[in-house]
Amino acid sequence: MKHPFKISQTILLLAAAFAFGAAPFVLADDLPDLGESARADLSPQLERRIGESIMNDIRLREPSYVDDAEINDYLSRLGNRLVSASANPGGDFHFFAIRDNTVNAFAMFGGFIGVNTGTLLTAQSESELAGVVAHEISHVTQSHLARQISNQKQNSIASMITMAVGILAARSNSQVAGAAIASAQAGTIQSQLAYSRDFEREADRVGYQTMEKSGFDVRGMGAFFERLQKAGRLYESNAPVYMRSHPMTVERISDMQNRAQGAPYRQVVNGIDFLLVRAKLRAQDGTAREALSLAETQLREQKYASEAAARYSLCYALLRAKDVTGAQREMNALNALKLPSAMIPGLAAEIKVAAGDLPAAQAIYRDALQRFPQSRALVYGYAEALYAGRVYDSALQFLDAQLQLYITDFKLYGLQAKTYAALGKRLQQHRAQAEFYILQGQLGEAVEQLMLAQRATDGNFYEQSAVDARLRELRKLQLEEAKQKR
Repeated sequence: MKHPFKISQTILLLAAAFAFGAAPFVLADDLPDLGESARADLSPQLERRIGESIMNDIRLREPSYVDDAEINDYLSRLGNRLVSASANPGGDFHFFAIRDNTVNAFAMFGGFIGVNTGTLLTAQSESELAGVVAHEISHVTQSHLARQISNQKQNSIASMITMAVGILAARSNSQVAGAAIASAQAGTIQSQLAYSRDFEREADRVGYQTMEKSGFDVRGMGAFFERLQKAGRLYESNAPVYMRSHPMTVERISDMQNRAQGAPYRQVVNGIDFLLVRAKLRAQDGTAREALSLAETQLREQKYASEAAARYSLCYALLRAKDVTGAQREMNALNALKLPSAMIPGLAAEIKVAAGDLPAAQAIYRDALQRFPQSRALVYGYAEALYAGRVYDSALQFLDAQLQLYITDFKLYGLQAKTYAALGKRLQQHRAQAEFYILQGQLGEAVEQLMLAQRATDGNFYEQSAVDARLRELRKLQLEEAKQKR
């Protein structure tokens, strides 16, 4: 079942709002003065703020955004491995998935990189997927979007941002490119829907170097793009979206292959999480009955590249079909394989939750976090299991410890607020909820929560003082933003 990628519609609204001076959702609240007299190129700080604002809007309003910690955890590990070997190893990048069966990936301002689930499923090896991600990372490290916009010599930052958002809309889904350019910027944006050939070649070259340094098979990049080009010739006007937003040429593919021929042969085994994430995506597709039928057929007829992934897909599909007994049976077989992946105990714990055995689920999460302490999926799952088991004090202790490590994780604050609410601690509930909102760029909602915390009567002097101080900070931010909009 295809899930259309609608992010372009959201971004189009943002573009229109910039073009006509409106305040588009969260984006306008976070940006500095963009007056028509401004005549400076986009700074890295401004690029980051634009990227964060668009990312916040994607999370809040884009239905195809994949809010799955395991999938986004995997993309982050893959992406950060590549970033550490890139031209900007200390760069702040954020990787996320979009549920769309088309092959596409795109880079936004500030190091935000989206990957369609169709790309994950189409890549025949982890090195092929790494080639796509390395290419997008290179567009960021080489500042291609900012350079492309700046090259147009626009009269203001505002007009450059308008153009940038329009280009992002077209790149996210070139099928709506016509709508993206239906503005006063139409002629200029139309000519810039795709990166220039020079930028594409530079991203190929830098991406290749990044892949090589990070230990992937450099042949993966050329192999993946060559397959896309063949698909483009086969389907003509229905060519893969990635090809339309990243124009492919015979010369570019030849360059990639020539570089790879000169490199020593390196056999790179697919990581287990690459296989399991693909298995999970297949098990999530279509109805529960369809997913289960497909998984059973693949395992029965041995139509798989990895037995472990096939069993994981079947186990997940059984759980999705509410066959908890069958899912547990398959999980026993998976556990016997002793796979080094946080996704296995994560699914095992979900099965115990579905069976109503919360203590067993909590025990699985505790043990798994000893082995995989950086798994956000396990962290969220354990907190939810403690909450479901009404072990609220333990849940809060765990969340407090996690927030010491991940102070910008809005989901942790959301779980904290929910747990405080269960204990009837209204001041702490609203205080945590305020942090949840501020980290998503919702300043007004955060102020409202702190005002509710002020009116709560269950806090001590120090807690009330902390709320008052935080509210003063946020109101100061509101005043600064109001001045910028004048």
